[in-house]
Order: sequence, then C-alpha cells, then structure tokens
Amino acid sequence: MKIILALTGASGIPIGIRLAEVLKREELSIVVSENAKKVIEYEVGDAKKALAELGGYGKIYDEAEIDAPPASGSALFDTMVVCPCSMKTLSAIANGYCHNLITRSADVMLKEGRKLILVPRETPVSAIHLENMLKLSRLGVVILPASPAFYHKPKKIEDMVDFVVGKILDSLRIENKLYKRWNAR
Repeated sequence: MKIILALTGASGIPIGIRLAEVLKREELSIVVSENAKKVIEYEVGDAKKALAELGGYGKIYDEAEIDAPPASGSALFDTMVVCPCSMKTLSAIANGYCHNLITRSADVMLKEGRKLILVPRETPVSAIHLENMLKLSRLGVVILPASPAFYHKPKKIEDMVDFVVGKILDSLRIENKLYKRWNAR
C-alpha cells in the first residue's frame, strides 16, 4: 500500500512515530511540519535523532516541499493519515487552504476520492473544531481521535499508544495485533 503519513504540531507525536514504525513495510512517505519538529523535541527528545529514525521507515519530506510526489494525484497514493492532526491542519483541510505539502496532499486525497484519516489529539474541542470535523466526515474523511480505551487493561503508555495505532491500522484494513480486541466473555 502506498501511504502518506503527516505529522503536525499537535501533542501525540509518539503515536505518529509508532505508526510510521509499524507501516515501514508499506511504501511510506512521511511529511513533517515545522511545528511537529518542535513537538518532537518536547515529547520525544532529540528531534534530529527522531527524524533520522523516521527516515528508516520511509521517505521524509518537509512541509515546504510543495513539489514532492504527495502533492499530485498522479503519484497514486492509496491513503493518507495525519497523525497527530492539529486543529490548525484540520481547519485548513476542511476549508481547502492548501498552504503546505500536508494540506495540499490531503486536498489531493479528497479530490481523487482516496482515503484520508485524521487523528486529532485535542481536548476539549470547540464548536468550530466539531463543525470542521463534521464537514470533513460528511466528505468521507475518517476522523479517528487519539482516544485510548481501557478495557484491554493497559499497563504502560506504550499500550495506550498501540491501541490508537491499532485502530488506525484497522481503518486502513491492515491486520494487526497491537491491542487486545473487545471480548466481554
């Protein structure tokens, strides 16, 4: 599968990095925003090291590289995941504001009728956030909030990250065993 993964400046960067790690066997293009680089410093530590590791999972693009393959429908990407997705990016996508490679790539997914998954990590959400999410959902975009469950009895943060990554993989129809599925019995 040919996938675009975008990391934006919302909290939750470890989820996006773990998703890249799991998707490394796919044809993966990773777009990193300038604000994501700042959040990597806060949440992971050494941004240069983290970006170098990401480079082992797929081709990395800067958000300013508007001429990169993800910006064109002729590149034939199957799907795009924005994880984590800032409300700024979500709003830009909802309103067709294609100011960088991330929002242009999402616009391409929409215009080509391809799968687009946004993983917002914001709480609480305002009416504006909800209206933008509803607008995108009505266009067929999957809105998959980074909301871990607890029925699988997570023991550490990585278990909660894997739950969210597993749900993203489920939406991509990629088989995984990253979390224990619901079984009330």
